[in-house]
Amino acid sequence: MLKGRLGLETARFPHADRHGLLWLERGELCVVDGCLHFMRGSNSLTPQMDQIPHQSVSMILLGPGSSVTHDALRLLARHGTLMAAVGVDGVRTYTAPPLMPDRSDVARRQAELWGSPRRRVSVARHMYALRLGEILPHRDLDTLRGIEGSRVKVMYKLMADKHGIEWNGRHYDRANPMAADIPNQALNHAATAVQAAAAIAVQSLAALPPLGFIHEDSGQSFVLDIADLFREAVTLQIAFSAAKQVDKGAEDTVDRLVRRQAAQVFRKQQVIPSMIDKIKQVLRMEGDNGAGDDRDS
Repeated sequence: MLKGRLGLETARFPHADRHGLLWLERGELCVVDGCLHFMRGSNSLTPQMDQIPHQSVSMILLGPGSSVTHDALRLLARHGTLMAAVGVDGVRTYTAPPLMPDRSDVARRQAELWGSPRRRVSVARHMYALRLGEILPHRDLDTLRGIEGSRVKVMYKLMADKHGIEWNGRHYDRANPMAADIPNQALNHAATAVQAAAAIAVQSLAALPPLGFIHEDSGQSFVLDIADLFREAVTLQIAFSAAKQVDKGAEDTVDRLVRRQAAQVFRKQQVIPSMIDKIKQVLRMEGDNGAGDDRDS
């Protein structure tokens, strides 16, 4: 009389009504009796198994020490639940199956703003205002980039002085990244961690990574845009805190110290949820507030 689980096997809840992100690590994501489960301690006599409400979650972040079965991937795809393989506390992101999201409002809004030269500059100016604490009168992106670059140099110096770190400027050789001094190595690792968090935030909203408003050439341009919004509050804090630990004689390598520091900062400051909010803010998802004379006529 009642086929399946009251028809829930074919239900699909919109992401607007779901709870967002669910973090899982050190276990197996599998299907038992048609339901998604996460099993920990499978090699022990008393494994722990939790049922996962996959239809009410937008995205599952699968952390280290985890595996996923074919049936679990099939079930997630059927119900439009995203999954990303990430590092400890989302410090790195490795892959996310390209599932088709059930929402297009963010992507359409982003494409609309990006496709209009005036609106694109307006969004870029808004992002620079969030980073620099003031609205600059300039409308040329190269001029804005130059102003931001000079202020970032000052910011690096101030953060280094705050942490008691000797600072000789930003230097990075892509061909030999280990040739940089410890503060620059820490900055490289911290930037990678924050970009991973930004990638998770962008994926969770089904935004378009290539359509950046400040960055242009990378296929992850919008991810880089969002990561830069958190440079001072997150990236530099992580990097110089880790560099200070090295300076004090910590035995761990600088990349391990950065990952550990990033995990603490991400959790304490709720970095990924904050990035999701920032994406909605810069794309003006609540309306065209602030577009002003930058709108198309």
